[in-house]
Amino acid sequence: MDIGKSFSFPFEDRQWITKLGLGAVITMVPILNFAWSGYMVELIRNVMNGAQEPLPNWDDIGKKFMDGLILTVAGFIYSLPMLVVICLPMGIMVVPAVISGSQDMQGIAEAIAGAGSVLFLCLLCVFIIYALVLSIIYPAILVVFAREGTLASCFKFREVFDLVGKNVSPFLTAWGVSVLAGLVVGFVAGIAQAILAFIPCIGPIIGFVLTIGIVVYTAVIYAHLFGQFGRMALGLDQMAVPS
Repeated sequence: MDIGKSFSFPFEDRQWITKLGLGAVITMVPILNFAWSGYMVELIRNVMNGAQEPLPNWDDIGKKFMDGLILTVAGFIYSLPMLVVICLPMGIMVVPAVISGSQDMQGIAEAIAGAGSVLFLCLLCVFIIYALVLSIIYPAILVVFAREGTLASCFKFREVFDLVGKNVSPFLTAWGVSVLAGLVVGFVAGIAQAILAFIPCIGPIIGFVLTIGIVVYTAVIYAHLFGQFGRMALGLDQMAVPS
């Protein structure tokens, strides 16, 4: 993997300011910002296919919007187990509140409340593990989705785990670099914002623009890294690059 390329490639595109600037604006518009997720998918797809200038144009925003919408629906489905973690213990905890008014039921109410607390803690542990695993394998889900572009492809668990399991080293490299890049860039941005906060009026505005720019930049680094991973894992680097 060419890690340095993931940081430098946006600036090799002559239209990078227009492409990323428009992307930054779109990320701030509710609903329309689904298109930004679709933009990331297209960027991953371009890298996988070996495009010389992988930053996509914004000429087909409808397709990008639909890709982003599909990912949002998939994300909601993946979040359903987390909702169970929150709602089930809360539902059980309502029972003691209802029956605690009766002196005879006080002991039962306390027992149910205790059981609800234990259940919540157990489910919380499961939730943390589930969220951690999902956050780690999510890039592989994006790679499969970038190749097939369907909602069903977001749930091809065997293919996703095979993709990661057979390419652990490049996957962890891409994942680790993306996390580290986010932390470093975020730290630098935090210092810059703290300094800009001392500048009256214009300082907060510059800080806001800087924040949006950093979010966009780290996102394209992430997409490029996992586009490289997908190209390697799927064997696309052995195929001829289209002219």
